Amino acid sequence: MASGVTVTDDVITVFNEMKVRKLQANEDEKKKRKKAVLFCLSEDKKHIILEEGQEILTGDVGVTVQDPYLHFVTMLPPNDCRYALYDATYETKETKKEDLVFIFWAPDGAPLKSKMIYASSKDAIKKKFTGIKHEWQVNGLEDIKDRRTLADKLGGSSVITLEGSPL
Repeated sequence: MASGVTVTDDVITVFNEMKVRKLQANEDEKKKRKKAVLFCLSEDKKHIILEEGQEILTGDVGVTVQDPYLHFVTMLPPNDCRYALYDATYETKETKKEDLVFIFWAPDGAPLKSKMIYASSKDAIKKKFTGIKHEWQVNGLEDIKDRRTLADKLGGSSVITLEGSPL
């Protein structure tokens, strides 16, 4: 069921910036790269927009944000739905990797109407996010607070570190 909700150009721009990593990026550009970002519905419930101020920049990690994954989890509202992109850095037994994860946050405490409109609008944003390998629907903090759960989504038992921390 489509909701008729549209995705704003800002959302698409952020996705494309997170997806494409410039090899020639200078230190300043690297610091401004988004590590995580939240998206919400506009007041009129007609557009998926960037949630103002709800992002982690790569330059924040180690400065104002010690553990980007745990910080990201605290950004999720306890009683409302959101979409999120998280740029996961992890290591398997063979190699280091970075993958974007699309997260649909629909906590049990969110109003039913909110869950319904976010669920019916999910395809609109997913269609714009081409090339996403990992999608995760999360229904509460219990499902997301342990980094091992994300590691399982990324590669199961072959993942040995996430965000530089051993599992």
